[in-house]
Amino acid sequence: MSRLARPLENLRQRYDVVVVGSGYGGGVSASRLARSGKKVAVLERGREILTGEFPSRFPELRNEMRVTNKGSSSGSPTALFDLRLGADMHVLVGCGLGGGSLINAGVALRPDARVFADEVWPGQIRQDGLLDKGFANAEKWIRPSTHPRAKEMTKYQAVASAAEAAGCTMRDTPVAVSFDDATNPAGVRQIACTSCGDCCSGCNVGAKNTVALSYLPDAARHGAELFTEVSVNRVIKTADGSWRIEAFPNTAKAAKDKTKREPITIEADMVVLAAGTLGSTEILLRSAEAGLAVSDRLGKRFSANGDIIAFGYGGDQTVNAIGIGHPPKIDGFEVGSAVTGQLEYRDAENLELEYAVQDGALPSPIAPVLPVMFLPNGRLLGAVQSLISGVYKGPFSRLQTFFAVSHDTASGEFSLQDGRLALNWPGAADEPVYQRLGEALSKIAGQLGGSYVQNPLAGTVMGNQPATAHPLGGCGMGSDCKSGVVNHKGQVFDRSAGSDGTAVHNGLYVIDGAIMPRSLGVNPLLTITALAERAMLHMRADFGLSFDAEPATGTTVAATEPGALVGGQVDGFSPMN
Repeated sequence: MSRLARPLENLRQRYDVVVVGSGYGGGVSASRLARSGKKVAVLERGREILTGEFPSRFPELRNEMRVTNKGSSSGSPTALFDLRLGADMHVLVGCGLGGGSLINAGVALRPDARVFADEVWPGQIRQDGLLDKGFANAEKWIRPSTHPRAKEMTKYQAVASAAEAAGCTMRDTPVAVSFDDATNPAGVRQIACTSCGDCCSGCNVGAKNTVALSYLPDAARHGAELFTEVSVNRVIKTADGSWRIEAFPNTAKAAKDKTKREPITIEADMVVLAAGTLGSTEILLRSAEAGLAVSDRLGKRFSANGDIIAFGYGGDQTVNAIGIGHPPKIDGFEVGSAVTGQLEYRDAENLELEYAVQDGALPSPIAPVLPVMFLPNGRLLGAVQSLISGVYKGPFSRLQTFFAVSHDTASGEFSLQDGRLALNWPGAADEPVYQRLGEALSKIAGQLGGSYVQNPLAGTVMGNQPATAHPLGGCGMGSDCKSGVVNHKGQVFDRSAGSDGTAVHNGLYVIDGAIMPRSLGVNPLLTITALAERAMLHMRADFGLSFDAEPATGTTVAATEPGALVGGQVDGFSPMN
């Protein structure tokens, strides 16, 4: 297998641009700046996991889980799933080359226009006309599409049957998945989705349009150098106005033996922080601790995007919402993509009351432990039956997974405690959104003949705190240093030039979910990508760069061999639709 990532010993001491993180914001930044001819390095704290290497059994999934709780951590520092257990809220993020795109459901929706009409955003977002261009470029590369047979999937049909009772409408949901064999804009050949349902544990088919199969291969083929298992601690502004990035190896060996964590120092003219809401905010907090003058708004306005992941248990309809994997663990069985459709509640008067409930699917590696998960909630009989018959029969064949998104008040706040990132949101569990969603999901589950289970692990280490897989904010956009951490381009405000000024630190950007100043009401991947594409358009104009967002030409490679794009190219390549 040919990989994109290079050995860490090949890391140079200086680059034009260092991109920290490799999710949607990092991938877009690396691709576009590499296309402009800049010497670009991408630093990712996780590992590179190729198509076919994602966990397919529970023991593998267990080894890909890192859990941090009250200052202690268990699991590999490069585990694919990074779960942060907090006193007020739990947060799940992805860790690997490609960031959260590796393990999300791939739902690609544009927010309601009223989201951007909120004056919490800088006015330029609405006024300069580049937001639409950003979304257009994002859609060209993310390539969202709906499952061609969505309505035939039993999990879709089950949720759709509750639409009238819930006062909602049902729609097919666009996802970042290829449903036909195709060559993507980066020149990677992708195989059509097999409807295995394992999107959220990593696509072993190669059908999911992740950053690892799109923007990152494009960056590498244009000269960007990608490095994994390296964690950035902070950035320091040097006397000549450039940037020094302080990092350390993030290997399992370094985690066990601190003497192996030798500091790594890199210099660059420009730094793009794209390490995700948690990562970018933590790096800026550490940088501020070291003297970088940033806005007092740093760490503020954290949003969970009104998320709930919940279940309908004991229903009377077969749902088939547990993945079967690739190769399939069971024959003659289709799940669909992780999300094929969603119920939508719309309110023309009040955006904050709107929500969507998606027909989620749990990935196959988690299947063996599902009966155990539901034991603490008194569902002993059904759990035992499923232990005997397997989760693809009996009660768990009727288990409905709900992915819900809505709007919250973005009242969370990050800080450093004992050197670690901590989230403080007293009363998070009492946010109005959770009551609204709880009532809606109870009605939907009841319509399906079952009961609503918000958290099957309540009473365990998970407690009763809400959880999110869509963390947003912490480095929110604003019109000036008094209202935000970054401006509409993602440039970090320089507080030393005035507490309410618009001066920025030249060459320092945040481009990821951390810059969202509020909830979006939809899964955020498309918006993060669009704002990154928009930031690159501004950067192109500001620095006189030359690049486009058109599909690459030349060599094409299989999804299992993205690293083969680095090197010679062949004329005549034209991407398929």
